[in-house]
Amino acid sequence: MKRLIVAANWKMNKNVPESIVFTERLSKNLLNLRRTDIILCPPYTSLFNIGEILNKTDIYLGAQNMYFEASGAYTGEISADMLKSTSCQYVILGHSERRHIFNESDDLIHKKLAAALETGLKPILCIGETLEERQSGRTVNILKKQYVAAFRNLSESQMRNCIIAYEPVWAIGTGIVATPEQASEAHKEIRSLVASQFSYKMATEMAILYGGSVKPENAAELIATDDIDGFLIGGASLVEEQFVSIADTVEDYLAKQEK
Repeated sequence: MKRLIVAANWKMNKNVPESIVFTERLSKNLLNLRRTDIILCPPYTSLFNIGEILNKTDIYLGAQNMYFEASGAYTGEISADMLKSTSCQYVILGHSERRHIFNESDDLIHKKLAAALETGLKPILCIGETLEERQSGRTVNILKKQYVAAFRNLSESQMRNCIIAYEPVWAIGTGIVATPEQASEAHKEIRSLVASQFSYKMATEMAILYGGSVKPENAAELIATDDIDGFLIGGASLVEEQFVSIADTVEDYLAKQEK
C-alpha cells in the first residue's frame, strides 16, 4: 500500500531551545506510526539540533528553502550541501510565501529544484492559485504553468524523488479550507500533468500533498478524498497535540484501508 506523508512547516517559529523540547516530545508521541512518513521542517537555526534528535527515530528532517548555487557571495542564503550536512533529506520549494512575499519566480524555483536533486535532497514543490485566480477561473492554468516551469526537463528517476504539495494560497493561514471536492479536482489536475509528462503509472505513484489550514477537525475528511496523499501542515504543526492528532488520523485511515 502507498505510504502517506504528514509534513510540518514551522515557518519562522520556535527558537533552538523551543525546537529541541518540542521535537523530543513530539517524536515520543509518534513512535507507533508504521504506515505514515513524518517530515519536520524547522527554521535553519534548528536544523542541526533537530537532525541529531531525528537520527534516532524514523522521522525525516526537511528544510523550508535553499538557494540554487553551491557556494559563493550570497549573503544570507543556504546551499543544498549545507542542508545535507545537517542530515536534511527534504526541502520545501516554491511555497506561496516565497512566491508572493519574496517574489520568487518560476525560473528561480526550477533552478532550486534542479540543485536540490543534484545534491540528493528530495524537493517538496508547492504549487497553488490565489483567490483572485480561482475566482476568475484560472486555477487549472496556474497549476499547469507552475508545474511545467518547475519540472521541465526532469527525468523520470529525478521525478520519483519529488513530492508535490497543492496549496491554495487563499486557504493558507486563513482558516478557510478547500472543500474535499475542490482539493480533489486540483489534485486530479496535477496528477494528469504528471501522467502527460511521464506515465499513468508514475502519476498514480506520485505523492501529492494538500496544504491549507489543515486541522484535526478536517483531517479525516480530507485524507479520505481521492488523490490526496497526505498533508503539508503550517499552523497546526506548531501545536504538539494538533500535529499528533492529524498524524494519527492519517495512520488510522491507512490501517482501515488494509482491512
